[in-house]
Amino acid sequence: MSKNSQTVRPFGTRDKIGYLFGDLANDFTFIFASGFLLKFYTDVLGVNSYWAGILFLTARCVDAFTDVGMGRIVDTMQPTKQGRFRPWLKRMAIPIFIINVLMYLHPAAKLPMTGRIIYMFVTYILWGSIFYTAANIPYGSMASVITEDPGERTSLSTFRSVGAMIAGGSIGVIAPLVLFKKVNGQSELVPERFTLLAIVFGFLAMAAYFACYKLCQERVQLPSKKKEKGAGFFQLTKALIHNRALMAIIGSAIAMLLCQLLGTAMLTYVFQDYFNNADLMIFGSVAAALPTLIMAPFATKLSERFGKKECSIVGCAIASFFYGLLFIVHTHNPIVYITLMLLGSVGMGFFNMVIWAFITDIIDYQEVKTGNRDDGTVYAIYSFSRKLGQAIAGGISGFALTMVGYVSSTAGEVVQQSQKALDGIYNISSLVPFFGYLIVMLLLIFVYPLNKEKVRENARILAERHATKAKNED
Repeated sequence: MSKNSQTVRPFGTRDKIGYLFGDLANDFTFIFASGFLLKFYTDVLGVNSYWAGILFLTARCVDAFTDVGMGRIVDTMQPTKQGRFRPWLKRMAIPIFIINVLMYLHPAAKLPMTGRIIYMFVTYILWGSIFYTAANIPYGSMASVITEDPGERTSLSTFRSVGAMIAGGSIGVIAPLVLFKKVNGQSELVPERFTLLAIVFGFLAMAAYFACYKLCQERVQLPSKKKEKGAGFFQLTKALIHNRALMAIIGSAIAMLLCQLLGTAMLTYVFQDYFNNADLMIFGSVAAALPTLIMAPFATKLSERFGKKECSIVGCAIASFFYGLLFIVHTHNPIVYITLMLLGSVGMGFFNMVIWAFITDIIDYQEVKTGNRDDGTVYAIYSFSRKLGQAIAGGISGFALTMVGYVSSTAGEVVQQSQKALDGIYNISSLVPFFGYLIVMLLLIFVYPLNKEKVRENARILAERHATKAKNED
C-alpha cells in the first residue's frame, strides 16, 4: 500500500507543518463564523435569532447529503499524480475565499427582511455545505495516507489542533479589536468592519490551503474503489453504524462541539452585554486557546505513555468540574470568569489536541473488522457529526437567546438588555459546557473501545496484512 520509498521523502516536520496549515485554513473561516456570524445576523442584519437557529439546522440537513457524498467521491475517484486528497485543497481555496466574503456583506442590512433571510440561507449553505465540505473532507481523510504509524498520526492531530488554536487565538484577539469601538463608555459594533475581516481571514485561509497542498505528501496508496450501487452504499453505512468506536466518537464530537462553539458564540454576548466590556473578550479568547497551545508539545508523549482515551477522560472530567463551578459562583467579576474558563480549557485541551488521531484509529479499526478501508466515508460521517454539533450549538444559541429575552439590534446600535437576558446568557455559557464535557467523559469510559493496547494491536494486525499483500503482489 505504500509508495516506493525511493521516490517519496520520509515523513517529517514538513508534513506536520503542512497539516497545521490545513486546519489553519479551515478555521480562519470556520471559527470566525462560529464566533461572530450569529452576531452579524442579529446585530448587523437585524434578523431575529430564531431564524439563525432555523438556518443552522437546515444547513445540517443539507450536510447529511453533501458530507457523505464528498466522502464517497474521494473514496471512489481515481487518484491524480498529486494524490487522492491533496488536489481538493487547491481546487477549493479560491471559491472558499469568495463565498466567505459574500457571507459578511454589511450592505445586505438594507434589503427587506425577506431578502436578508434569503441572503443568509444562500451564502451560508454555499459556504458550509458545499465549498468548505469539498475541502474539509479530503483534508481530514488525508491524515491516514500521509503516514501509517499511529504515533506519527497523533503528531499530525497535535499539529492540526495547534493550527486551529492559532486561528482561534488570532480571531479571538483581532476580531473584537476591529469590530467594536467605545462610544460613551459602551462597546458598540461597527457593521462595515465585518466585511473587512471576512476579506482578511478569507485571504489567509486561501493562502494556508495552498501551503498545506504544497507541504504535505501522500505516501499510502489506497486501491480505487468501484462506484457502488445503492445496495453497496447502504451496506457500508450499516457496517459503519455498527462500528462502536465511530458511534462513540460521534457522540463525543457532538457534545464537544456543542461546548466549544456555543461557548465561542456566547463569548461575544457575555463580555459585551453581561460584563459590558467587549475589550475583555480578547482575554476570554486567549483563556480558551492558550492551554491547548501550551499542552501541544506534550500531547504525543502523553498519548504514547498513557493512551489517548485514558488522558482524554481525565481532561474532560477537569473541564466539566470548572464549568460547573463557573455556574455555581455566577460571578460578576470578569477576572474570575476568565480564570475559571482558563482552568476548564486546560482540562479539555488534551482531548481537543488528539481528537483527529481518534479518527485514524477508527479507520484502522474499521479495516480490521471488515477488511475494507473507507477513509473518506468514515471521515465524512464524522465530519457531518461535527457539523451537527455546530448546528445544535448554533440552534441552541439562537433559540436560547430568544428564550431568555435577548433583543436584536439593527446597524449595531446599543440595546439595553434585561437582567433576565443577561443572567440567561451567563447560564448558557457555563451550564452547556458542564454537561457537554461530562457526557464526553462518560462516552469515552463506557462506550469507546479503543484503549492504548487495542490501538497498538490494530496497527500490528494491519501492518502484517499489508506486508503479506505486498509480498504476494511481488
